[in-house]
Formats: sequence, structure tokens, C-alpha cells
Amino acid sequence: MADARLVDLLARSERLLVFTGAGISTASGIPDFRGPDGVWKRRQPVYYGDFLASEDKRVEYWEYALEGWEAFRDAAPNDCHLAIARLARAGKVIATVTQNIDGLHQLATGDAGPVIEVHGTNRATACVSCGKRAEPAPAMAFFREHRRTPRCECGAPLKLATISFGQALDPASMDQAIDAAHGADAVLSLGSTLSVYPAAEIPLLAARRGAPYAVVNRGETEHDRIATFKIEGDVVSIVPDAVRAVLD
Repeated sequence: MADARLVDLLARSERLLVFTGAGISTASGIPDFRGPDGVWKRRQPVYYGDFLASEDKRVEYWEYALEGWEAFRDAAPNDCHLAIARLARAGKVIATVTQNIDGLHQLATGDAGPVIEVHGTNRATACVSCGKRAEPAPAMAFFREHRRTPRCECGAPLKLATISFGQALDPASMDQAIDAAHGADAVLSLGSTLSVYPAAEIPLLAARRGAPYAVVNRGETEHDRIATFKIEGDVVSIVPDAVRAVLD
């Protein structure tokens, strides 16, 4: 049975801000980074400055990127992504702001509403010099064969179009997310520990204006005591039922 509090929030909202983290994509086969069994428990991230300075660090970065490439490439939106997309098509979502880099919201939502990737995407490569973007498959194939850093036509190193540790967030994406938060009449955070800033500040911008704020996550989050209410559990088991209760 759908949670009555969540159903009421979704039913009342006409400009919902959806904020998502890794917990929404684990059911699609995408690994969690900060959970109990997350990626960062077994691997240290390559910082952006080190990537720029060291070929050894660039190779380390690309080894990890190649390791997870097929899982990201082949992943499909799950029922929670599709439920959010359905809300967006119904005109109830002002924006979906995601910390995820997997592109699954775009695959689910299409043109139904804005998806703001504050930590970038691994569905493209980006040149660290000229910024040119391209499909990642050729870079993956080059690294698999040569074990050297793929490079842009301009000669500079390529990396995935994600925000690495130590790399500044894209100001335009953050401005778009902040504008959405200021215009939201409710906030729904899904599958995020809400511990990574400044991204985790986005839901609070709406909550501080008095917008109802619901958090759905398996495990504690840093906003549990700030939220209007918290639902403990798997977002894929909780959110689709609530959306069906509102839209069916």
C-alpha cells in the first residue's frame, strides 16, 4: 500500500523538485559509491588535479572507468525512474536534479521535463582543454587496446564528462538547479544520503521557504531531522506505488 503522506505530497504539488542520488539506480545495476558496500570502500578516487598532472593517475582513472563501462552502458531505467518520468509528463515536476552520472533519468523522461546533472554524466567524454564532448565508446576502446589516456583532436587528455573530486561544479547547472529550488512547491529526495555538498544544499533552498520536504532512502540521511517526513526503505518499492495512487 502506498504511503499516505507521500501520496498527499504528490497530489498537492504542481511544481515538485525531485532530487536523486545513487540509491535510485542500484536496482538498474549501477553501483553505489558511499553505501556500506560502496565503490569508495574498495577504491580511492582520482582527484582532478592529479588527473591533470600525472599520466599514471590518468591511467588509474581510465582503468576504473573501463571497469564499470559495460554496466553503465547497458543499464536501463527502473520503475522509480519511470515513475518520476510519469510525474514529469503529467506536468507536476519543475525539475529533476540528480547527483547521478548514469543518464537514466534522461532515458526515462525524454523531453518531459528538465533533468539537471549537477555531477555531470559518463555518457560522454569531455576534453579537459577545449571542452569538446563525444560518445565515450571510442575512448573506451582506445584505452582497452593501448592502456594510455585517450586524447582529444586538440591533443589534450579526455576524461568522462563527470565532475571529479577536486573539480568545480558546472556553474550553469547549479544555477539552473537553484532556480528550480526557488520555484518548487514541494521537494522529494530519493536514494541520497544528502551528505555531498553543495549539491545537497539544493533541496534545503526549497525547504527553508516552507515547501514540504519528503526524504525516501534506505538508511540515515543528513536531512532526516530537517525533512517534513522520512520514509525508510527502497525507493523502487515505495515511489511507484505512490505515483500510481495519484495518477491512475
